[in-house]
Amino acid sequence: MSWRDDLPTVRGRLLFDERLAPFTWFRVGGAAEVLYLPADEEDLAALLEALPPQIPVTVLGAGSNVIVRDGGIEGVVVRLAGRGFGEVAHDAPAGQLIVGAAALDAAVARASAKAGLAGLEFFAGIPGSIGGALTMNAGCYGAETADVLVVAWGVDRSGRRQVVMPADLSLSYRHSAVPEGLIWTGAILQGRASEPDAVEEAISAITRRREATQPIREKTGGSTFKNPPGRSAWTLVDEAGWRGRGVGGAIVSPVHANFLINTGEASASDLETLGERVRADVLARSGVELEWEIRRIGRS
Repeated sequence: MSWRDDLPTVRGRLLFDERLAPFTWFRVGGAAEVLYLPADEEDLAALLEALPPQIPVTVLGAGSNVIVRDGGIEGVVVRLAGRGFGEVAHDAPAGQLIVGAAALDAAVARASAKAGLAGLEFFAGIPGSIGGALTMNAGCYGAETADVLVVAWGVDRSGRRQVVMPADLSLSYRHSAVPEGLIWTGAILQGRASEPDAVEEAISAITRRREATQPIREKTGGSTFKNPPGRSAWTLVDEAGWRGRGVGGAIVSPVHANFLINTGEASASDLETLGERVRADVLARSGVELEWEIRRIGRS
């Protein structure tokens, strides 16, 4: 008898041996032993409390900043898709947005414009969801999640709800000390009063900049590597001669050298191998060891 035969009853959905490639921007990767789509936070907490502690739990957000390896993922993969996880509400007196962890970053930016709140426009330039932004302190164009985070909350591996303050997260460049096993379910973000038209224009400027400089219409992810102190990752990749070159069905974008692209037939192994070869050549040429920004999860 498998552990999968003894899972608790849930109000959400439990899908067995579900391919994960369609849930990622790269469109690669194997299957989840179990893919769980919780109905709401209470449903999620109940499953985590009942799930034996030795069963691995992996969170898959919008799939924009992840390579799921070809061998798939053991245990339970959680994807927040139920009621409340994607909602965005405006607390007008406080100038804040109350956001679900599955809310897309771009949707949060649009909601800030509608509410007349400046300071959150940068989310328009980040592919992914708020849960991912909290996990890696996502940012772009000189702003980051740490600048606007008031408080966040989630459910831990034992099913208990936890409230987390920014000071608890040791937030730094593309880093957040998320408590082990915590699955984000929501947060409050702080804006400042502004004219909706001005916020809309700022968002439009960010969108135009992304479209002009990034391969956003390809099968790609977010930035592949973190920028080293005082350097740009794309410049180092470019100088190492990797722009436009590839491995199998994966290439380094000709448009922006810090993006990998699935040209249509790439495997997860192609993408990860390409990234590692780029890292090796950059290290040999410049002495700089690039650090992955894209998560690689699952079995080879």
